[in-house]
Amino acid sequence: MKLGLLVILSLALFTFANAQAKRAVETADAPKAIGPYSQAIVANGFVFTAGQIGSDPKTGMLVEGGIVEQTEQALKNLSAVLKASRSSLESAVKVTVFLADMNDFAKMNEVYARYFKAPFPARSTVQIARLPRDAKVEIEIVALTKK
Repeated sequence: MKLGLLVILSLALFTFANAQAKRAVETADAPKAIGPYSQAIVANGFVFTAGQIGSDPKTGMLVEGGIVEQTEQALKNLSAVLKASRSSLESAVKVTVFLADMNDFAKMNEVYARYFKAPFPARSTVQIARLPRDAKVEIEIVALTKK
């Protein structure tokens, strides 16, 4: 009986010690969430960002220009969210890029290459039918956080 209770208490303590509550991240240096979601969630040593499009954080409007300018702004927005999460682009382990037109891949990739260094994070790039605000690109990141 005592051994059973000891095992249960040990498991409960282990679970409590290893459980890490998730926390939402919000920064004024990136566009505010436009729906019921967080800019990012930090949990268990990782940060999971919401997708960012090329919106100016001050105006909420897409930056002028095309895929190059929108990719630059999306990555700047993500960098700000990661910084607020105690992380950075250098800590990224997985990136997902959503393109409105796969013909923009090469231009997006040129900008992307300026922001990430080896060892590069894993990445998926897909074309989708439509992005919020008719953006040309949306990017989301999973990264490690500093403890």
